[in-house]
Amino acid sequence: MLAKLFRDISASCLPGSPLTHGLLNAAADDLDAGGVTTRVMAGSERDRPGTVPGLRFAAALHHLVLDGRAPDLAALYPSVGGELRLSELWPAAEAVLKEREAEVRQLVRANAVQTNEPGRNGPLYGGLLVASERVGGLPVRQLEVGASGGLNLRPHKVAYRLADGTVLGDPDSALQLDPEWTGRPPADLSRPLVLDSRAGCDTHPVDVTTTAGQLRLSSYVWADMVARMQRLRAAIRLAQTDPVAVERADGSEWLERQLAKLPEGVLTVVWHSVMWQYASPAQRERGRAALADAAARASESSPLGLLVFEPRRSNGTFELLLKLWPLGLSVRLGHGWGHGLPFTWAEQPWS
Repeated sequence: MLAKLFRDISASCLPGSPLTHGLLNAAADDLDAGGVTTRVMAGSERDRPGTVPGLRFAAALHHLVLDGRAPDLAALYPSVGGELRLSELWPAAEAVLKEREAEVRQLVRANAVQTNEPGRNGPLYGGLLVASERVGGLPVRQLEVGASGGLNLRPHKVAYRLADGTVLGDPDSALQLDPEWTGRPPADLSRPLVLDSRAGCDTHPVDVTTTAGQLRLSSYVWADMVARMQRLRAAIRLAQTDPVAVERADGSEWLERQLAKLPEGVLTVVWHSVMWQYASPAQRERGRAALADAAARASESSPLGLLVFEPRRSNGTFELLLKLWPLGLSVRLGHGWGHGLPFTWAEQPWS
């Protein structure tokens, strides 16, 4: 079962990360053979698929590379200046696993997956512009469930540099993002996004002001995706100049508190991206109930929105979906790669 989970997530790493694909396939073979990976992953045999043990395994090795504790493996990791040679990858990784078995096992068991991808700011920014415009241009109260290190809690302070030379957001931002859009959000892009307030929660929040927090987030970046690593570092610099606390809390319980009152003259938007799979069935049910209760209380002067960027099981794509209450709007705004870019805008009804 564990080897299958490794192979399943390995397949999703292509074409973006041949390194992670090759590493997890080799580790799956090692699991089948009863090798060192079996000992490293001891205790994870019955983990839910949504906890993605393969990504936790890959992140544990990357953590050691970034921390300078696996120099021979680092020579193959582009994230630290190495050169990927796939034929040498598993022998080097296996040597690290044998030498630092207890350390890798502790990292795998201690850390939940944290893919706080700044590229998702692109769909988020466009989606919030659409949501605000559809309710008459109200400022937005942004509530993010599964906010990780909070890197997507300042979409209005990112520079979005479009292919035609247009720059949206803050042109002087520390995070200069090419959102790789096909099409445009169905909104007036000349109107700035105004956020009234921002808040986020996570069951395992990451403090990006600390070296440990930065290392943890960096370890979950696929090590041969250098541009993605650069985006992360820029987003961390931006976060350090504009701090927004991420509360340690269960998302469903946090939503109940946050949605107990919907402020007047503000559009409250619940946002989450690529986190639904990590929530338990009980958490999902409670979260839906909290949202339904708030939706029943939403009014024209205190509207509510749900904006999500999550994978669809039917076709494996990641879709940006928007609901607005009491407007009754339910639309699919577009689709893209899991890291938020590239992204294609194409509005359709969402049922």
